[in-house]
Amino acid sequence: MPVVEGRPALHIVGMIREKADPLELFAEWFAEAEKGEPNDPSAMALATVGADGMPSQRMVLLKDYDAAGFVFYTNYESRKAQQLLAHPKAALLFHWKSLRRQVRLEGPVTKTTPEEADAYFATRARGSQIGAWASDQSRPLESRFALEKRVAEVGARYLIGSVPRPAHWSGFRLQPTLIEFWQDGAFRLHDRLEYRRASGDAPWSTRTLYP
Repeated sequence: MPVVEGRPALHIVGMIREKADPLELFAEWFAEAEKGEPNDPSAMALATVGADGMPSQRMVLLKDYDAAGFVFYTNYESRKAQQLLAHPKAALLFHWKSLRRQVRLEGPVTKTTPEEADAYFATRARGSQIGAWASDQSRPLESRFALEKRVAEVGARYLIGSVPRPAHWSGFRLQPTLIEFWQDGAFRLHDRLEYRRASGDAPWSTRTLYP
């Protein structure tokens, strides 16, 4: 290793290999996260904005992704859903600490179709299906007992047969116009590769960014 003023010189080596389609790169990173991230590799921070312009953030789970966008599900009467319905733009962040990587996405948000929501809801654990009916998500809860009582009531209502999807429970799809891949580097000399496009059907342009 070369020496500069009595100290080893820094070797800056790019670790992100650019691809024409950012989804191909995301698929590679996500597959590695599924193997190496010990807890919820599909967990992502969702940022929305309220009527007063105040941003709000919480963790949700990625349930599907393809060229059309990144999909997650929620109660449409929740705070995040109400913000998305009023201001259909959002940002997502995946942080895979064990891999020392993160991916940021920004773009417009649309509703999933009822058929998509029905298909996913049918795959959920029965307890989660019942919870979707029992929880008035984001609204005040008078006691834990009140929630448990409601869960028991819904469970009794659907004791036999399948649990239907509540009309207020469905999904959103974020179609990214910006995707940034970040890889941790020594001495905080991180790698950053940004993909950007004007709209969902426009071609991607790329650029590398300073750490």
